[in-house]
Amino acid sequence: MSTPTNTSTTYQDQLQVKVNTLSSLLSPFYTDDLDVYSSPETHYRMRAEFRVWHEGDDLYYIMFNKETKTPYRVDAFPAASQTINALMARIIELVKPNPVLRKKLFQVDFLSGLSQECVISLLYHRQLDDEWQTQANALYTALNEEFKVSIIGRARKQKVILGEDYIIETLPADGKTFQFKHIENSFTQPNAYVNTHMIDWAIAQSQGLTGDLLELYCGAGNFSIPLAAHFNHVVGTEIAKPSVEAAQFNIAVNNISNVQIARLSAEEFVEALAGKRQFERLKGIDLDQRQFNTVLVDPPRAGLDPATTEMVSQFDNIIYISCNPHTLVENLASLSATHKVSRAALFDQFPFTDHMESGVLLTRKD
Repeated sequence: MSTPTNTSTTYQDQLQVKVNTLSSLLSPFYTDDLDVYSSPETHYRMRAEFRVWHEGDDLYYIMFNKETKTPYRVDAFPAASQTINALMARIIELVKPNPVLRKKLFQVDFLSGLSQECVISLLYHRQLDDEWQTQANALYTALNEEFKVSIIGRARKQKVILGEDYIIETLPADGKTFQFKHIENSFTQPNAYVNTHMIDWAIAQSQGLTGDLLELYCGAGNFSIPLAAHFNHVVGTEIAKPSVEAAQFNIAVNNISNVQIARLSAEEFVEALAGKRQFERLKGIDLDQRQFNTVLVDPPRAGLDPATTEMVSQFDNIIYISCNPHTLVENLASLSATHKVSRAALFDQFPFTDHMESGVLLTRKD
């Protein structure tokens, strides 16, 4: 979780600080105004996790102060979705008087969505036995009288699923509504409201572009699937197996026919595209038949490695979504030899923190 800034400042003040900071970082490459996408001030996070504190007969959630590392009680978490906040209270109400469910429970994780579905993961420092299963089934039944939830019990080398280990999210983008399978313990964009802005911004940058799209680090198809309508064909790569399986589900459920996903790392795809290695995991994807004029990258905080940076520089257009503006700037220093930044955006995924999500469109220099 990102480090909180001073929450006594107003939302617009903290957003302006980010705008100024990102504008300064990008100034060697881009001097126009940023496209700025704000967040709701509350109930924007679709994921949250809390440690559980046992104090006599009492049971409650805690978080830790980033600076002092001391725990503090959390009865509500305004940053989290309304679904999570409602479930936080209900879980404590049902688990606290239940000696089986509360025994050595040390953490509760929530994954929710705009669809109001939720997966609740209960983490234990003990093995989960038949008695736990019986009580967990009763908890599952009680919660589903009010909510649409699944429960996962986790212990060492154990994962017990009541319901599903995913939610089906509904995201509005490009004038449509897309469905996405979001799997527990897999990466998803945490702020659904800002995520829809990110998708629409990427679509706006694709207007007028031709040919096929390559997406590296495509996850479960968050960008690939909505962008499919704007390119002849989309090929996405992702190394995490659960995300690839979710992407295949999402392609099918959204009736998309021109997207293919390969389970490859960005580094492996660089080798495949250069003809240095052949991969069975690329079976059925004929790269020679594709005209990749545009590449979209959404790398981890470390940014693009040198080989991938060199590879993407060969594309006419680069849509770069970044969760770390400092590594973005490092990559731009290399890419500026061949490309110019035509558009830049700030997406405020994490209000009242120092975290900045950004996007740039790079086009090949004449």
